[in-house]
Amino acid sequence: MTGAKRPAKKISKAPARTAAPPAVVKVPRGMVDELRKLIRTARRTASTTVNALQVLTNFEIGRRIVEQEQKGKARADYGKALLKELSERLTDEFGKGFSERNLQLFRRFYTEFASRVPAISQTASAKLLESRSPLLLSWSHYVLLMGIGNPQERAFYEIEAADEGWTLLELKRQVASSLYERLALSRDKKRLKELSSKGQILSKPEDALKEPYVLEFLGLSEKACYSESDLEQAIIDRIEQFLLEMGKGFLFEARQKRFTFDEDHFFVDLVFYNRLMRCYVLVDLKLGKLTHQDLGQMQMYVNHFDRHVKTKDENPTVGIVLCKRKRQSLVELTLPPDSNIHAREYQTYLPSKEVLKERLDTWAREAEDGGVALPDPLEAREASPWSRQPARLATPSMRRRALSEGYREF
Repeated sequence: MTGAKRPAKKISKAPARTAAPPAVVKVPRGMVDELRKLIRTARRTASTTVNALQVLTNFEIGRRIVEQEQKGKARADYGKALLKELSERLTDEFGKGFSERNLQLFRRFYTEFASRVPAISQTASAKLLESRSPLLLSWSHYVLLMGIGNPQERAFYEIEAADEGWTLLELKRQVASSLYERLALSRDKKRLKELSSKGQILSKPEDALKEPYVLEFLGLSEKACYSESDLEQAIIDRIEQFLLEMGKGFLFEARQKRFTFDEDHFFVDLVFYNRLMRCYVLVDLKLGKLTHQDLGQMQMYVNHFDRHVKTKDENPTVGIVLCKRKRQSLVELTLPPDSNIHAREYQTYLPSKEVLKERLDTWAREAEDGGVALPDPLEAREASPWSRQPARLATPSMRRRALSEGYREF
């Protein structure tokens, strides 16, 4: 039929091709762990390298400033003018970090640590890294250390911070808690110098002890009263900080460790292990004054661990009774001289550095006077439970009694 329209041909569409699902590749867990370790190590190494370069550069800047000042020492105002001019020119070219205050720190850094670092020739920064520097801490660590006036004390903190890997915050805390003075008071007088030359060396159990233990980080000083359970729980809640206070080599094992004897159950408050001394360290917490029963109880705990827990290749167990008030005469009367039981005081506030130094001086004079006991300034100032604690934390009857005995209210 003419003029009739032909029906349109139906064009069959080919089915759309769906994209093949991506192949599922399971990355081995070990590979991820290895790469994670590699990246973290690289970042840590880079950070350490940058810190080392910064410390050495600051040291070298200080050296050149001192040498230049010595050339112009005939003029009194030369050093001040030199620092001002250097600060302006270095800041214009390199930006922040070269203020007059910082240049003074660089100069002081060199003068205080010059004997520790061999002379380094004037080379590019890359050459500085080829020399193995004894300055192992970060610049922030050294700025803090330069604030310590006693060279022996400063040397001790530098050694310990490097050996123990203390962060800046941890170093600040150890300085604020007077770790050096507390360790010094726990040492044999003849071995005191070792602290500044070798740091804390653990050759016998007494070397791990300090007096007093400072537990300000527990936050208990703000409480009117607390129990031994409160004290123990506060320690567990902040176990990392407590391990830092305990010292090097300590590992936490258990709390309220139970053992049974003649059908009676006994519980050790805290059990630690010291990997450097290779022995168990038991800690019993006491809120009040030390008694001979406390020492006898700890002796039983130590005997149990020595006979039933420790292995043959481990050293004898050490027991520490942490108490608010220790009576040294009671300890000497109750325990033999070679006992592994020790009583130590603790306090929940940062100690007064001045009082501890005064006690060290008293201690030194006592040695010079042939062992004659002199009045202990720390005991004299802390003999009363109200002398260091605000009266507002005591009960009304305690406050009235404290005020009647002449202790002032804070």
